[in-house]
Amino acid sequence: MHPILARVERIAAYVAAWVVLGALLATVVAQQGQGLPWLDALLFSLPPLIAYAFVCLSAWYVCRAMPLATSRVPSVLAAAGLAAAINGGLWVALNEAWLSLLRSFPDLVASVDRYDELTPLLFTASILLFLLVLSIHYVVLAFDAVRTAERQQLEAQLLTRDAELRALRAQIDPHFLYNSLNSISALTTADPPGARRMCVLLGDFLRNTLKVSELARIAVSDELALADGFLSIEQVRFGQRLRVERAVDETAATCRVPPLLLQPLIENAITHGIAGMLDGGVIRLNIERRDGRLSIVLENPRDPDEPATSRARSGVGLDNVRRRLAATFPGAARMDASASADRFRVEIDLPCVDHD
Repeated sequence: MHPILARVERIAAYVAAWVVLGALLATVVAQQGQGLPWLDALLFSLPPLIAYAFVCLSAWYVCRAMPLATSRVPSVLAAAGLAAAINGGLWVALNEAWLSLLRSFPDLVASVDRYDELTPLLFTASILLFLLVLSIHYVVLAFDAVRTAERQQLEAQLLTRDAELRALRAQIDPHFLYNSLNSISALTTADPPGARRMCVLLGDFLRNTLKVSELARIAVSDELALADGFLSIEQVRFGQRLRVERAVDETAATCRVPPLLLQPLIENAITHGIAGMLDGGVIRLNIERRDGRLSIVLENPRDPDEPATSRARSGVGLDNVRRRLAATFPGAARMDASASADRFRVEIDLPCVDHD
């Protein structure tokens, strides 16, 4: 179907434009018609012109059959000329049919005859009008092609970003499972009940992660629940050596973040911080919402005797989080990691979005 015919408001606007053209044509006819009144000229020309307006919609199909991008110029000109001549002939037929009807009114016969003498002029006008409509259709198709190309490019970017996010999320599980299975292996001889408890907690945690694996973003409250599940697993291994202090702004609970955003940060804090200290330490997590932004700060103790070159090390987990933030919030989120003599700090700043 022609796009103009798809919606009533488009048809109304199209007809209105042709009514304006009819008024202009009546003005020309009145000037050339040897005293023909303007209202008579409008009466004679407007009804056939409105019918001709719908005939001119055939220009759409000419443009589709002879696209400028793939057709030779002589072929396009020949097709346009032939279509204009055919449509001009149809306008003459419509005009003659209308004039024949008007001749049934004796008072209009003289005016109709004067108007009929202008048929060559009207035929020329009909050809020019068709070529004008044809040109407009070519312009509209060109704009549609540009919009389609832009939409396809955007869709390709979104698909690429989605594939990247899926790959990054898939990277989390093997990395996490590798560390967890090593922990379970170590506990099987030293603490068999603890190993069994850790297996159960690991199963629960993986089941919960499956529920959010297909989601682009989840609420901070749900993300904290996943983090608690992970911490319960690690608590089996570290006991009182692992302690967590958490300060979460209640207004930040509804902000939506990529799933499993905190787990790699906490895992990094445990693996490269708590695990290397005889007495363990405290992981501090602070989440705040300020001016439409979400701030996440996580700190953990570090062994002060650790070589300085490894203090600011960025492992797989931190790099994964940084790349996921860049893909989810292009140019609008940042993550900074810094190390001092005995502390490691990760700061994340991202938009607070309450809905997907």
